[in-house]
Amino acid sequence: MANTISKAFVEQFKSNVVHLAQQRGSRLKDAVRNETVTGEKHNFERIGAMDSVEKTTRHTDTPVLDVPHSRRVVTLKDWQWADMIDQEDKIRLLISPQSEYAKTGAYAMGRRWDKLIIDAATAAATDGDGASVALPAGNKVVHASGGMTVAKILAAREILLANDVDEEADPMYMVIGSGELTDLLNTTEVKSSDYNTVKALAKGELSDFCGFRFIRSEQLNVDTSGTNFRKCLAFCQSGIGLAIGADVSTRIDDRADKSYATQVYMAFSAQATRIEEEKVVEVQATY
Repeated sequence: MANTISKAFVEQFKSNVVHLAQQRGSRLKDAVRNETVTGEKHNFERIGAMDSVEKTTRHTDTPVLDVPHSRRVVTLKDWQWADMIDQEDKIRLLISPQSEYAKTGAYAMGRRWDKLIIDAATAAATDGDGASVALPAGNKVVHASGGMTVAKILAAREILLANDVDEEADPMYMVIGSGELTDLLNTTEVKSSDYNTVKALAKGELSDFCGFRFIRSEQLNVDTSGTNFRKCLAFCQSGIGLAIGADVSTRIDDRADKSYATQVYMAFSAQATRIEEEKVVEVQATY
């Protein structure tokens, strides 16, 4: 059972549970390509671009062009969460804690989805031959000893568009932290309705700007080897893949081996990978 559960006992405590500040569920899962899979490994299949060939004479032979195929491979990992509630706790509590424990587990699972996606965005991917593929230096907007700026957002956009991504069919996302959000809200261009049609300051948040849909996450990776900077992300939805072997399952059971304590248990199986380097950009911002 949770060591802190005595704090919820009847004496001088509320009749409901207050969840402490935390990210409640996944913010990024729906922003990437999801595929349901069976098995230990999964391949995200890729088809490359090709040029047409000129027909120079009548009745010429039909050309046979080899369409380039490649893949990205992921190995699924299993994640779980559990806690127990003793029978005596149920007697002493004014609450029924099972549902609140289930919420806590669901929040934790949601954050794990996001962490898998964030880590996969800039980590080395694995191709079909087992080779490691790093994110190219050209796909990184360096921090230049500064925070998040409109210029950096535009630079990330230029990198994606230069790779000829289809921004209409393939939504572009920008993931930033609270510090970067403050940087942008203090930027003249973002404050001006001429630049930002959604008038971010009216709600105190930034949702859409420069063609990106913005998502705030405090789980972004940081580099502390020299100048401290956060690795913000700009990507197209199809640029990152999430392979789901088993979505989150929940069980609430009595454990006979634990004096019939009630156990709340959750688990899922998944892994993420960067599918295309051309669709992912690391945007560095000091903090």
